[in-house]
Amino acid sequence: MEPGGRRPRKEAAEYYRGQRVPQRLEEALNALFLLRPADLYGQLANYISTFSKSPEICKLVGRKVLDGVGQPTLEVEIHCIVENHEKIICSIVMSSHSQIPENSLPVTTDADEKERNDSVNTAVEWVNESLNTMLRDLKPTDQCEVDKMLGEYFTKKVEEKKEIQKQEEKKREEQEAEATLALTSHTPSATVLPGKKKAAKAGFVSVAEKTIPPAEPVEPVFCGSLAIGGTSLAVAKAGATVCGIPLYLHIALLKHDQDLPKQMSVPLPMVTLLNCEKILPAKLKLIKELMLIPPVQLSLKQGIERVLDIQKEVMRLLDPPGKAPSPQLADTKKGKAGKKAPPQVLKRISHLGCLITGFDNLEQLLLLMQTACNNIGLELGMDMYLAINCAAHELMDYVKGKYEILTGTFKSPDEMVDMYVELINNFPFIIALIDPLRKEDREQWNNICCALGSKCYLIAEDAATHISKLNTDQNINVPMCSGIVLKYINQTKVSDLVELTGLLDGQRRITILGSPDGESFDDSLVDLAVGLGARFVKLGGLSRGERVTKYNRLLAIEEELAKNGTLR
Repeated sequence: MEPGGRRPRKEAAEYYRGQRVPQRLEEALNALFLLRPADLYGQLANYISTFSKSPEICKLVGRKVLDGVGQPTLEVEIHCIVENHEKIICSIVMSSHSQIPENSLPVTTDADEKERNDSVNTAVEWVNESLNTMLRDLKPTDQCEVDKMLGEYFTKKVEEKKEIQKQEEKKREEQEAEATLALTSHTPSATVLPGKKKAAKAGFVSVAEKTIPPAEPVEPVFCGSLAIGGTSLAVAKAGATVCGIPLYLHIALLKHDQDLPKQMSVPLPMVTLLNCEKILPAKLKLIKELMLIPPVQLSLKQGIERVLDIQKEVMRLLDPPGKAPSPQLADTKKGKAGKKAPPQVLKRISHLGCLITGFDNLEQLLLLMQTACNNIGLELGMDMYLAINCAAHELMDYVKGKYEILTGTFKSPDEMVDMYVELINNFPFIIALIDPLRKEDREQWNNICCALGSKCYLIAEDAATHISKLNTDQNINVPMCSGIVLKYINQTKVSDLVELTGLLDGQRRITILGSPDGESFDDSLVDLAVGLGARFVKLGGLSRGERVTKYNRLLAIEEELAKNGTLR
């Protein structure tokens, strides 16, 4: 009986001594005796848990869900082993990479929707299979290691696809050669010598008045790429959760090599007020979004309240209550038609979370803004500032080689620069222009930066390529500009943003974190913006739940930083 009874107890005692259990229990009990907490066992459990093994990833779960505009996107859920139990730590929902235009042809829309569905389905498969196996047993705090593995996996997938496409192209060429050989052997009279084409009819050929750089090819979205960005962000959020800190602090620690800044700032919001659609009868094409930027001396809460006041007044001016819509304001003294009033606002909200409307010219829009601010006792340039998203890449007529800024009115790239200089000189309360030119017009970007760089921010959004292409040999591959709008989409990884924002800081360029068109209810983007030290955040308007939830998160972070005394 003695060998069988004492031996396990002796081995157990040796095992516990080896793990320093008796010593730590004695320390805990002595400390608890002095504290005498209300929940003795709860306090003891908390103390013992500090010696537990660090949580490790045990499972990734990918799901196909819907974003804020009803399009499919990816959710990634992280499970970890915590104190010998599997627990769901967190989940994130990715924003979809693009918005299908409302005026697209049915065939194009169907093709885009099929491509989006295929991409999300592939991403779900990657997360649940390959990435689930690959990241198992890694610590969620090892962000750099996780992102390195994700990058290598994505590169491998891209190479595999290239090899498949190469083989398919080779097979297609062989089939075409065989078909040509069969045709020439049976119908020699019908053959046409290579290179011989029917002569074109004589006449005028449309050419650009001045040669402009051709548009760069659109960066294709790799099927399944959402899995990379989604997993990287989910792991970052899991790392923050297991460390017991907010995500923005975790991101700040990653950027500053675990040395937390003594003070942190909240980025200024670029709040979209109007979505100026390029639709008839409105003639103005130059502006896609009109945004409000509160002055820096206001708190975020005060700034948002001021934006809401302006928004209410603008809505009142666009749609006066109890009055029939009228395209013109009557001049009763002269009996003639007076100045045109702003077109009636469309009765719907854009996917950007703001009102949709249109104008005949830029001055009409700016007059509306000045009137709205004056009516509530505010002055543009002092109490509120404007930013304009020109989306110039949508305006180029490649036949004429010019931008169509108004219906039937065209300007060359050089003329666009002169126009913007005059605009900012006449309306100095405009402090930011986003995509005033195409990214291919690099000479004009240089010119506009030299002319206006000290007066307003000149921001590249579409003019900046995908994040994966931006960082080339420690250089930012964009035209000369004041800053860049970064969007967390597709194969973007948290480490990519950390590295890229560090380079932008070093070049004294500003960082703007922006929402994609197909936004989700996930508010992690705001934590990324705060943690990375972004100067601005571009979240859309103050409507639609998926937009407003991010503003609420920004307000909560400001309140938390102020309470902790770390708000700059």
